[in-house]
Amino acid sequence: MRILIYGLNFYPEPTGIGKYTGELAAYLAGHGHQVRVITTPPYYPHWKIQPGYSSKAYRKETWQGVEILRCPVWVPGNLNGLTRLLHLLTFMLSSLPMLFAQLAWKPDTVLSIAPSLFNAPFALVFARLIGAKAWLHIQDFELEVALKLGLLPMGRHLAGLAMLLERLLLNSFDRVSSISGRMLAHLKRKGVPDDKIASFPNWVDTTRIFPLTDECNPVREGLGLAPEQVAVLYSGSMGRKQGLEYLVDAARRLQDQPQIQFILCGDGSVRPKLEAEARELPNVRFLPVQPFERLNELLNAADIHILPQMADAADLAMPSKLTGMLSSGKAVIATAMPGTELSLVVNKIGMVVPPQDAQVLSESIKALAGNTAWRKQLGRLGRQYACQRLEQKVILSEFSNQLELLMSGRIQAQYDITPSTQS
Repeated sequence: MRILIYGLNFYPEPTGIGKYTGELAAYLAGHGHQVRVITTPPYYPHWKIQPGYSSKAYRKETWQGVEILRCPVWVPGNLNGLTRLLHLLTFMLSSLPMLFAQLAWKPDTVLSIAPSLFNAPFALVFARLIGAKAWLHIQDFELEVALKLGLLPMGRHLAGLAMLLERLLLNSFDRVSSISGRMLAHLKRKGVPDDKIASFPNWVDTTRIFPLTDECNPVREGLGLAPEQVAVLYSGSMGRKQGLEYLVDAARRLQDQPQIQFILCGDGSVRPKLEAEARELPNVRFLPVQPFERLNELLNAADIHILPQMADAADLAMPSKLTGMLSSGKAVIATAMPGTELSLVVNKIGMVVPPQDAQVLSESIKALAGNTAWRKQLGRLGRQYACQRLEQKVILSEFSNQLELLMSGRIQAQYDITPSTQS
């Protein structure tokens, strides 16, 4: 098949949507499909264009058999609702000529990745013009997240209109997928028919992220952590929906416990604020985003992984970082409301505490830090879950099968909206 992937983020971005879209494209190309990707120069999670790329120029390159078409994009230095909106608009406008330049190539399937939903209408129109199938994959419900977190302030009537337009758009695609059972159920509530909904969860390569048996971890050694100290690690994007200020507050409450050390690894709009708040805390260290080659060492440097999430973002986005945490075989504490999918998943294999409650979070960290056997048991359960439910080859093979069914016209309802079936 000729497959066109249209999305904001792509390889070589080391984390988030770009990582998953890159691995998907490489898998499809490796299995004989012709794959083209329309995207931006890499900028995430630092929100800076990577060296060797330009934010102002079009560029064509090839990677693992995938033809990559990069379009100009404006990357804001100061992130807020307005600048994020302008960021998305610049890619939408710059990518349109590149999108319609593919008319001669005539792909069989157009796969639009959200975020950014701004590009989805044009992907749909393009697919209809050439008679291709149109597939929309939703990594998070960006419109609702933005509205609930106040990133996109608008009046009630305007917000209602935006939600109506989103609903109409979703129902116009041939196939709509998402990454968790609750998000699939959310699609159903938006009126998307069962036979259009597909499960496509994020995954992990359990052969590359796995428990290390060597006691000498270079990440821990670089931070000067003693073997008996318990490392509490957050690794990922540092934005508003993570609620990381509560993690810093929890560290502040545990200053008198020198055996518990916090590591915050990543980048994003709130990192400068977090560094300022933690400047006087002796038990908090910051690390930049680590290259993929060191990811397994980083995840294994933890004794406890922390997965924080704001209450308002529950079930509108499923944190992709959970897959690596579980695969590393280390204990996980997640902040989530009861009944959310994140809560239902982690409750079976880790600890769940209420979001935005630093006191309960600090008490839970202290309790888990003081019980080595409990931590190891949770780590084993998480690793088992990752191997059985989140393995990369299994998930990508199923996606490829669904793609072929879509092309053949034999699609049928194949999703399960029961929570805790995905990460």
